Amino acid sequence: MSDEIGHHCGIAMIRLKKPLSYFNEKYGSPLWAFNQLFLLMEKQHNRGQDGAGIGSMKLNMPVGESFMFRERSTSSKALTKIFGSQHKALGKMIKKGRAFYEFPDTIKKHFDYGGEILLGHLRYGTSGEYGSNTCHPYFRKSNWPSKNLMIAGNFNLTNVEELNQRLVERGQHPVFDTDTQAILEESGYHLDSAVDELARKASLDGVVGEEHTRFISDKIDPVAIFREASKNWDGGYALAGILGTGDCFAMRDPMGIRPGYYFEDEEVVAVASERAPLMTVFNKVMDDISEIQPGGILVVRPDGSVIKDQFSELPEKSTGCSFERIYFSRGNDPDIYAERKTLGALLVPQVMESVGDDFSKSVFSYVPNTAESAYYGFMEQLRLVRRAEVKQRLMDARQSGELTDSLIDDLVMDNWPKGEKIANKDIKLRTFISQESGRAQLVSHVYDITYGVVREDHDALVCIDDSIVRGTTLKKSILKILGRSKPRKLVIASTAPQIRYPDCYGIDMSELGKFIAFQAAVSLIQDHGYRGLLKEVAEKCREALNSKTEKSENHVKRVYENFSVDQISERVAELVAPDQLKEVTKVEIIYQSVENLHEALPDHPGDWYFTGDYPTPGGYRVAHKAFLNFYENKDGRSY
Repeated sequence: MSDEIGHHCGIAMIRLKKPLSYFNEKYGSPLWAFNQLFLLMEKQHNRGQDGAGIGSMKLNMPVGESFMFRERSTSSKALTKIFGSQHKALGKMIKKGRAFYEFPDTIKKHFDYGGEILLGHLRYGTSGEYGSNTCHPYFRKSNWPSKNLMIAGNFNLTNVEELNQRLVERGQHPVFDTDTQAILEESGYHLDSAVDELARKASLDGVVGEEHTRFISDKIDPVAIFREASKNWDGGYALAGILGTGDCFAMRDPMGIRPGYYFEDEEVVAVASERAPLMTVFNKVMDDISEIQPGGILVVRPDGSVIKDQFSELPEKSTGCSFERIYFSRGNDPDIYAERKTLGALLVPQVMESVGDDFSKSVFSYVPNTAESAYYGFMEQLRLVRRAEVKQRLMDARQSGELTDSLIDDLVMDNWPKGEKIANKDIKLRTFISQESGRAQLVSHVYDITYGVVREDHDALVCIDDSIVRGTTLKKSILKILGRSKPRKLVIASTAPQIRYPDCYGIDMSELGKFIAFQAAVSLIQDHGYRGLLKEVAEKCREALNSKTEKSENHVKRVYENFSVDQISERVAELVAPDQLKEVTKVEIIYQSVENLHEALPDHPGDWYFTGDYPTPGGYRVAHKAFLNFYENKDGRSY
């Protein structure tokens, strides 16, 4: 994806089953878990550049001593800052003679993150204010130990207003309007209710003091709490957190939109947003790692026992996020790597139809780097096509008696697909240039070209892209740079289908008017004289938003219904091709088909960005709101 867009956060959690002394003896450090948390977060740095936060809980701490801790940062090097500051804090304790590495009990007592439960979060903010106070983990403190709650998540909810209104109706006073706060307070409400009920039972039984707290911790049912809390959550989410009871948990939305993985052995339970970091950090094989099931919750009780349960009924079909697999997740996961290669391979017929089967006249490459895996699959398939052609021609020549050394040389040595590294990303665009003109100039130089690999006016240049959202970087940078090679034809092939509809479940893509496929459709509508269509769609969207009944009908689909995929692709090419490039070469945009998408990602069929078929009512509301924002020329998110 050449366009810069906001996307998913990342979560990490470690729950030790053994005391710190065990890890000190086996791994040589009582900080083993703390260091593993750093690695687990660092291996997921693709999920958050806006900030980071960590939390911890020490089990069985004496009365009068703190037992839950949190630190957050929005520094450009948030992870390094957070973990570095904690190592410095521990170093001071060691210098003062209060803590000693060789005595792990002193580490637990004097080091905030020397606890048995560690929680981490990588933030990529999509809404609300920006600052350390908006970083996870969110912490709901209480003087009642069991009522403390810490949550970190990767999610977007579509119905925050509704959730906050429920809080108000109970008599609460929600201060923030973010989905994080809504989740925290709703969960906290049900936690408080459960604790209060158990407290009454403990008092009736004459249980007092520390035993009172222990009674509540033993009897609390985290699964029941989150089953009630999540009943009205509309969106995609993966959550991890800690209860003051000593329980920790991880859960995943019923639709399976957001990912979550874990493993358990005799030493530790660990959770992360992605599988590959768990494999790398803890030296596990793929079969060791389990996926948190949609609507599933994993709970580690204070005694270290593990509960796996469902907090929600499963929908009729899974809607795992396909777009996340295409671009956002780490590509070194074995399944994701194979899926991305398949996506590239499935583009071969369309590309060959565009540039022909004379591979001596084409150069194949990729842009940006995230499309590299798909490119490998594409090239493998191209070579298979060429191998099949060579084999058939050799067999035909042998049968006809025309097999010669010269023919063998021609077939075996010539016309094999030529792959090259064509584009290099030199600059990571940030927002330090505020003037639009300055930013545009910077964008035009984000990429640079490898000179001399494309023969001027002779070779077609084909570049695999993982997705095309807004087309901004294509128009302002990539196509200008690639055009310097003066190919006879320039083809950009997207492994993702046309992104036609907004997302509201974790990826910040809610401004419909900025999508290049939508712009292309609107342009075609204007050219074909479909007067009044946009107004009609706006009226239908407004009616749907004002309706009190939930209807799963996407009125924005009417924008596209008069045009084929190829027509929209052709118009996209016209819109993104710089004027000066149009004068010297033909630009073509090829998109993956939705059918191929499902073939490549059979276990992640969520395709609402491409089809407009949302898995929850909130998705349709967002689509309608996004269209109205476009129609009324309003900026900003649509949820």
